[in-house]
Amino acid sequence: MESAELELVRSIFAAWERGDFSDTGWAHPEIEFVIADGPSPGSWRGLAGMAEGWRGFMSAWDQIHVEAVDEYRVLDDERILVLVHQGGRGKTSGLDVGRMRSKGASLFHVRDGKVTRLVLYLDRERGLGDLGLP
Repeated sequence: MESAELELVRSIFAAWERGDFSDTGWAHPEIEFVIADGPSPGSWRGLAGMAEGWRGFMSAWDQIHVEAVDEYRVLDDERILVLVHQGGRGKTSGLDVGRMRSKGASLFHVRDGKVTRLVLYLDRERGLGDLGLP
């Protein structure tokens, strides 16, 4: 049986895989949003901060898509790591990331039915390393 936290994360990814990044009902009002690497790393707090971080991240791409194709790892009572494939085309470089099969990771901290912290890694190995995972 899936936990409520895992169901929540799966529902977030279902929307993201359709290209819908607009819903924030899953986020705690004081969420910490972190982009750990890539073209626009940074950290933001709150829903407005998360929106600002997303805009900055999305502005680097003509198109972007993400798929949770590899696995969902429940790390403990609050953290779920999602191993993803991401693709897109960089606005400045024109580089098609999808052809390179870019592998990333997303770390969700979930408490009381809301995501309190979200860390995005474009480089999966960095994410696994930061968490001390193989």
